[in-house]
Amino acid sequence: MNLNEIHRVFFIGIGGIGMSAIARYFNSKAIPVFGYDLTATALTQEMESNGISIFYKDELGEIDESIKANKENTLVIYTPAIPVSNVIWNYFKNENYTLKKRAEVLGMITEQYKTIAVAGTHGKTTTSSMIAVVMSESEIKCNAFLGGIAANYNSNLVLDSHSKWVVVEADEYDRSFLTLVPNVAVVTSTDADHLDIYGDSDSMNESFQEFVNKVNPAGKVFLKSDVKLSFGNTETYSLGNLDSNYYAENVSVENGSFVFDAATPIGTIRGIKLGISGLHNIENALATVAVCQEIGIENLTIKQGLEQYKGVKRRFEYIVKTEDVVFIDDYAHHPTEINALVSSVRRLFPGKKVTGVFQPHLYSRTRDFGEEFSRELSELDEVIVLDIYPAREKPMEGIDAEFLLNKIQGIPKRKETKATLVDGLNKEEIEVLLTIGAGDISTLVDSIKQKITRI
Repeated sequence: MNLNEIHRVFFIGIGGIGMSAIARYFNSKAIPVFGYDLTATALTQEMESNGISIFYKDELGEIDESIKANKENTLVIYTPAIPVSNVIWNYFKNENYTLKKRAEVLGMITEQYKTIAVAGTHGKTTTSSMIAVVMSESEIKCNAFLGGIAANYNSNLVLDSHSKWVVVEADEYDRSFLTLVPNVAVVTSTDADHLDIYGDSDSMNESFQEFVNKVNPAGKVFLKSDVKLSFGNTETYSLGNLDSNYYAENVSVENGSFVFDAATPIGTIRGIKLGISGLHNIENALATVAVCQEIGIENLTIKQGLEQYKGVKRRFEYIVKTEDVVFIDDYAHHPTEINALVSSVRRLFPGKKVTGVFQPHLYSRTRDFGEEFSRELSELDEVIVLDIYPAREKPMEGIDAEFLLNKIQGIPKRKETKATLVDGLNKEEIEVLLTIGAGDISTLVDSIKQKITRI
């Protein structure tokens, strides 16, 4: 089945951030889109308001009759996170529908464009959305499939019918990024992660090398300076490594924002003021500069685009920012990401007490990085640990919130549940509050905001 043969699409797990972008793409082409997910969210409700039909019960009777009656021209797209016991998944499988993983379909779509793919265990969502914003400010324009809700568009999808370019987040989970054939690629990091899939860091690095090998031989790969991958035409970027092709100079803080000069092979772009916080985002901006120069965008346009970039929801997102209290919500779910978050907060708010609420994501990740998580969380002034968000996993004996709490040293610490957290917060003791994690901790953000800002 090619894209022209598709008359309707059904998504199993339509509420996922990557799945929803593709659902919106097909919907924009006036192709009927249907989907199932376990729970309703703001994202699924928005898709429903745009005419996409979604249900939330794993029951065959919920499937639209037009899907059952037109097997030949129906494409079923699924996420690998769907359990094998799922009734709907098994129906489509047993009835011999055309089934494809999300990544396969993204590969089919991007074959129509010149592709910029951003991979890495950290930073790919911010970097890909930065690139999309800068390109959209230029004459080149772009399409984009993003792994987060970009604040500039309030969407994870950017469409421009006249552009020949597409920007995609290249996901390493389940080796999904190997379906892409980029013209330009970025690798932001290859820190060990998803060891439930890869087994060890060497196997994961091999997959990243496979991804780089798929880049068009006439293309270019941009690597963060500590990433050890090989490709014929490669350049590096770094926050502080002056041996990189792209690096930052004269970094300062002005009114809570980072200002820096970007040194590049074709001159320095001076006085870039990022509209988002986080030292790591300077590095993401450098990768954006590199890609945008490579495809011919002028330095002034790049600077203007970066300064207009508003960030991604749940990436160092300010929920409250007053003289008395700061509340930041962040997706960090790996020790390296927590280190970047906390070190940036320390730089921006020196002398302030920093309290973190952390929801571990996955039993396997908590087990594999227990020592690293505890070390980074110990850099806070106070930590509250919630129960582990299981996602696709079953519980593991001995791996729980107490497992982490017992390892955290030298600071006040306690466990709370989602039900008890808000009532347990003492707003009088909060100066800088961080909610940290990739699970459903975000559902508590509004309640926390009300608690700590209530007079």
